[in-house]
Amino acid sequence: MKLLRVGPVGQERPAVLDEAGNLRDIGEPEIDGAFLASGGVARVREALERGDLPVIDTEGLRVGAPIARPGKIVCIGLNYSDHAAESGLEAPAEPVVFMKAPNTMVGPYDEVLVPRGSVKTDWEVELAVIIGREARYLESKGKALGVIAGYAVANDVSEREFQLERGGQWDKGKSCETFNPLGPWLVTADEVGDPQNLPMRLWVNGERRQDGDTKNMIFDVAEIVRYLSHFMVLEPGDVINTGTPAGVALGMPGQPYLKAGDVMELEIEGLGRQRQTVGQA
Repeated sequence: MKLLRVGPVGQERPAVLDEAGNLRDIGEPEIDGAFLASGGVARVREALERGDLPVIDTEGLRVGAPIARPGKIVCIGLNYSDHAAESGLEAPAEPVVFMKAPNTMVGPYDEVLVPRGSVKTDWEVELAVIIGREARYLESKGKALGVIAGYAVANDVSEREFQLERGGQWDKGKSCETFNPLGPWLVTADEVGDPQNLPMRLWVNGERRQDGDTKNMIFDVAEIVRYLSHFMVLEPGDVINTGTPAGVALGMPGQPYLKAGDVMELEIEGLGRQRQTVGQA
C-alpha cells in the first residue's frame, strides 16, 4: 500500500492511494508511531479491500510528509563508495551515524530554504526507512527487516560549510529548517520487496546530477537497522535515511551549490517522485 498525508501544514489528513489511483480517507486520526505500532496498516488494508474508504477530492490539495512527528531521524553517512570517494573520504568500516532534527521534515513538494549565511547548500537523494515496531539489540538481518513498516523517498539536504568546516559533529549542517523533504508516500515493506534493488535519481534545474541504485550501498538496509538497534532503541515512526550515491554538489567541478530559484526533482523507483523549489530563509 501507499500511505500519505494531505492538506495544509499542520492540518494533514491520512489517506491511502488505491490501485485505480484514487485517494481515499483512511479514517485514522494520524499516520504516526502509534498508528504503525497498533496494526494501523492492517486495518487500512482490510478497510480498503472491503471498499469502506471514501474518495478524497485531490484538486489543489497539498501533499505532506507521509509520517507525522517522527521521534527521531537517524542518518547514515558515506554509505555509497562512489559518494565517499567524491567526498575525499575512505569507505567506512562501520556505518557512519548522525542525527537530523525531526522538525526538518517537510512535504515532498514544499519549498526548501537556503539557510541565512549559507553558500554551500547541497542535495542528496536517499532511501528512507520507516520503523514500524520497537527494536532493540536485534540479533539478525532477518529480524531487522521484520521491524520495517515501509520506505519513502528522502532528500537529505545538507549545508556543507556548517557540516564540515565549522567544527563539531555533522548535525548542524543537516538540521536546518526544511532540510528533510519526505514522500510522497510511505510504501509498505511488502509492496517494495527487496530494498536493495531500487534505482534512484536526482535532477537540478533539469540536469541529472545523481543516478544510483540501492544495490550499491556499503551497508544494506537490514544491516543498518540491525546495527542501529545496538546503539539506540528504534521506535515506531522513526525515520532512517540510508545514504546517497555520487553526484552531490560537494564532489562536482565548480561545486554548483543550491541557490534561491533552483528546482530539485528526485525519485526512487516504486516510491514516487519529489519536486522542490529552493527559497531563501
